[in-house]
Amino acid sequence: MSKEKVEFNIAGKLAKGFIEHPLTFILSIFILVLGYLTLNYMPREENPQIKVAGGAIIVPMPGAKADQIQKVIIEPLEKKVREIKGVENIFSIAKDSVGIIQVQFYVGEDKETSDIKLYDQIMKNMDDMPKDAMQPIIKTMDIDVDVPVVSLAFYAKDKSLSEVELFKKLNKLAHQVNNIENVAEVQLKGKRIEQVNVLISQKKLHKYKITLGQVAHALSNITFSLPDIKADMSDGRYIITGFKSAVKNAKDAGNIVIDSYNGKPVYLKDLGKVYQGADIQSKKIALLSSKLNKLDNKIIPQVTMTISKLKGANTVTISKKLVDFLDSKKEELKKDGIGYVLTRNDGYTANHAVNELVFHLEISIVIIAILLIFSLGFREAVIVSLTVPMILALTLFTGWMLGETINRITLFALLLSLGLLVDAAIIVIENIHRHMHDPKLNKHSLKRIAITATNEIGNPTNVATIAIIMTFIPMFFVGGMMGQFMHPLPVFVPIALMFSLVIAYLFTPYFVTKLLKKKDH
Repeated sequence: MSKEKVEFNIAGKLAKGFIEHPLTFILSIFILVLGYLTLNYMPREENPQIKVAGGAIIVPMPGAKADQIQKVIIEPLEKKVREIKGVENIFSIAKDSVGIIQVQFYVGEDKETSDIKLYDQIMKNMDDMPKDAMQPIIKTMDIDVDVPVVSLAFYAKDKSLSEVELFKKLNKLAHQVNNIENVAEVQLKGKRIEQVNVLISQKKLHKYKITLGQVAHALSNITFSLPDIKADMSDGRYIITGFKSAVKNAKDAGNIVIDSYNGKPVYLKDLGKVYQGADIQSKKIALLSSKLNKLDNKIIPQVTMTISKLKGANTVTISKKLVDFLDSKKEELKKDGIGYVLTRNDGYTANHAVNELVFHLEISIVIIAILLIFSLGFREAVIVSLTVPMILALTLFTGWMLGETINRITLFALLLSLGLLVDAAIIVIENIHRHMHDPKLNKHSLKRIAITATNEIGNPTNVATIAIIMTFIPMFFVGGMMGQFMHPLPVFVPIALMFSLVIAYLFTPYFVTKLLKKKDH
């Protein structure tokens, strides 16, 4: 009887090349170790990275009215900005002495490229600016820096600690936090800055026959700019804020001579109350109510510290470093009479979400193994189950190399494709199982049966898998915020399906020769 010559396709060639190769087992261990390292070191985030580009162009023109700003600044610049490719929306504001144009690019446009295009377009049209206009300020937007990953609410446990003193101490702490690796920006909200406050009494102005204009003129001689005098009165007093001068304290400010009355000098302190305090012109206030740290639901003033990370940094790692840093500062903060509450921790949320979905992946693998035990057998189920972790390991590693992160959508993509990942391995093991129980092939060795069976289903399995991959390709062309948010799906699912083919052809025949035994008929 003549031997039939078999033409091997890619499935058969892979099976034949690795079924007895001495490095096949070592390769399987290497892939699993690679997956473990990837799972631990790949950046974790709660949500996928979304590319958002934009910026604001601020053009000062001192002395110009809003309608003039609109004609000579806003309208010409809008025409130039519209020439930039990728710009979606333009919002403009014309005020006295300043024009502001906000530019929004389409979601998905590269941030660095968009920033360069915006800056280049403004700079090359500088000759069209009015002579009185100052150098434009271009402030770009960075969603990675603007969105905090950790927020902390600090409050004074000691009643003697003023809001100004609280801010001073936290400002020093913020500088230390900013030195932590991969921390991009640290901001303090609800802060109270120390300054000299002046409350001018309306009655005393009438008494000394002095006007507010005279007060402003006298103060302008020693200040960098005219003081901000509020028209609204508090308890019959005019409020002067923004008092930046060469004086160091309220006592020196109170001794400033405003005018004279009956041959005697009239000091600033004679016209009202001058004191060192917080910036009373700020109407913003941050309050904290919590059952933690013995606050007992009391609403108290607080200062929120927000911390953002650099792009691509691991949110979990940064959050852990921040928590460890604050733990090291607990005694120092307690000594200063400062308490704090962790109000936001994206690192914990992301880590919890990832661990939860990884746990669900493990449960899914166990369920698949149980189903295969009843349909194919225990050893066959073990072989298919061994291929799943290797597929996931290579998929995550490839995603890491492509700059992706582990997030909810990434793991959702893996869960979605999990049922498809075992298809190739099940088809291979089922065909090998069928050949093993075929009386006509009783004389063939287990190695030959495994290679022949794998080669037999190679082409149809490839076509079926490629057809499934093609259904995810259109998702690459979905634009807007949804396209960016769901971006990991068309990335990870096709990668996982391609690796499912490779792993099935490489390792299923190898594990068959090691774990299964050929029975004689």
